[in-house]
Amino acid sequence: MENGLQQIGRVVATEAKPSTAYSFSFWTADDSKVGIGTLVVVVTEKVEVFGVVVEGFGFTDLGSPLHDYIGAEGDPQAEPPTIRPEIKLYSAAVLRVEPEEPLQPVPIGPVFLADDAAVARALRMDAYVGRSEIPVGLYQNGDLLAPVYLDSEFLLGPEAAHLNITGVSGLATKTSSIEFILQSIFASFREDVAVVCFNVKGCDMLFLDFPASAPEGYKYEKKYLDNNIQTITPEDAEKYEKLQVPCEPFANVNYYAPYKPDRVNLNTLRTHPDLIGSVKPLSWGLKDILEYTEVVLNRDDVDAKADALIQFIRQRVFEQKSEANGQPFEVKNFQHLNQWFDAVLREMETSNRSEWKTHHYATIRKVYNRLTNLSGRYRGLISPDEFTSDLPWGSFEDRGIYVVDVAKQEAQAQDLVFTRIVSKLREHLEKGNLGVKHIIVVVDELNKYAPSDGQESYLRQTLLDISERGRYLGLVLFSAQQFRSQVHKRIVGNSATCMYGRMDMDELATPGYQVLTPATKEKLATLSKGQLMIRHPHFNQPIFVKFPRPNVLRGPDGIKIFPPADELPIEEAIWQNLSRIDRNLSRSAVKDLVAETQDDEEVVRAMNITIQKNPDDPMAYFRRQVRKKANLLDDDEPPVIIKDVDAGVDPFEGV
Repeated sequence: MENGLQQIGRVVATEAKPSTAYSFSFWTADDSKVGIGTLVVVVTEKVEVFGVVVEGFGFTDLGSPLHDYIGAEGDPQAEPPTIRPEIKLYSAAVLRVEPEEPLQPVPIGPVFLADDAAVARALRMDAYVGRSEIPVGLYQNGDLLAPVYLDSEFLLGPEAAHLNITGVSGLATKTSSIEFILQSIFASFREDVAVVCFNVKGCDMLFLDFPASAPEGYKYEKKYLDNNIQTITPEDAEKYEKLQVPCEPFANVNYYAPYKPDRVNLNTLRTHPDLIGSVKPLSWGLKDILEYTEVVLNRDDVDAKADALIQFIRQRVFEQKSEANGQPFEVKNFQHLNQWFDAVLREMETSNRSEWKTHHYATIRKVYNRLTNLSGRYRGLISPDEFTSDLPWGSFEDRGIYVVDVAKQEAQAQDLVFTRIVSKLREHLEKGNLGVKHIIVVVDELNKYAPSDGQESYLRQTLLDISERGRYLGLVLFSAQQFRSQVHKRIVGNSATCMYGRMDMDELATPGYQVLTPATKEKLATLSKGQLMIRHPHFNQPIFVKFPRPNVLRGPDGIKIFPPADELPIEEAIWQNLSRIDRNLSRSAVKDLVAETQDDEEVVRAMNITIQKNPDDPMAYFRRQVRKKANLLDDDEPPVIIKDVDAGVDPFEGV
């Protein structure tokens, strides 16, 4: 022992393999705890050199394998006449040199294992620990477990930003590593931050508010035991303690999902009766869609003429008093827009004109067909009436997670959801009125949404925009994929921090991994769950760490405990939705009214208006809306009092 460090070898340099300023070799004893990824320190009187092992060799004094064969007379079971000396030789890449100048080849000297303090110095963490550190995992060497930290200024901005994770499906723990680092950010980051997660695969992120292990006395403890849910191990609990991150699920999680085409049942797997009340509908009307028509219309459709007509509708027709074919209009929803288009086309046909206010008949007909089909094509996400339910723009909460479940949506609907939400995030961050200063956008399956080749899409352009300009606003992208080589280079290239779980050898053979040594690639191909290789601006070389399993219920386990409910009949679904704003609502009263009306479209419209208005007496308001449309309303029926609330108030808040 010297200076508290354990000596494990000595630097060796030969004419054939000399030391350089960036790499060196050293030999060790047979029982030394050295492997690929081990951090070591070379200490001499004049300099200290910190390095990471990137390759290992073992050899004897044999000149050729033939010599050993002849010595054993061709019998592998024969005892050798003499024990040949064996040497273990390792190559290390230089991480840091003190003093930094003059930069010279690594000198001959003793090699020591790095302890906690040496790990911090080797990875240059001493420059930011105590100021902007984010625990990411533990560097392990034998019994040593040293915390490894990222610099939040290079993870969340403003110096650099974005995180990208690569690994094979199922074994690379991509989702788990994102969940843990979010827990770590919430525990350590010194500024306000929120997260928007796009759930794109089944049930991956639908149980972030449930623990992986049911604590004693937990109300769902028996369900956990009955389904044999795997618990957090003492080893993982020790890692949490070492990293000083609370071992608990996320406390503030909000779920959003579009309706199914019936517009009463939510299109998500989180439909168990115990959970459905926490899922809020994601529904947009004409006002929300007009800003993003280029996303939902084919590029070939939106030429200069069509775009001019859409701009005219935005500026001169929507929510404006206008006239067509002698009729007054004030277009507020898709139903009104259909009526306006019908009047315009009738006026042109009646007058036998090919243009209307400089817009050609063919252009009007094309835009009419495309726009009016949207509420039917994306039925459930796009509302034909004025009902909207959206994320809480302007009131995002610190340490809040907003999960948008689009796993069951078709590709173009997902494009619309991604693009509109990210655009709104950017817009509010620019104005400084989102509610938080930093927002993390989590996107999995980047191979699908931002491929390196293929047709350009608005979603890929949106992800590119985040990666290139988002950090200046506090808009940060956490992305994951199986094959980094197949993702757009500018997106992964702008990710300052990269993590790698277990990798496929075919992927490791691609040009992007040529900078890694063969031994590092072999280790990446055999990593177990809970292990990652990390690249970060402060780390000169990739570092291997272990992280604890997040104390969050896995998606498949959540489905076991809370199996999705069957699709409800319309009257039951309407009662369930209205019960969110009035827990005492009578099921039989809703059922009787739906049966009396015999018009599903009308009762759905009335339900949505009731949810939107959030009246003091939801049942009375719902009944009045239904009966008024069906001309069943008595003149002396009293009006219903509407709560005096701001337009931005969420009617589902607190349910």
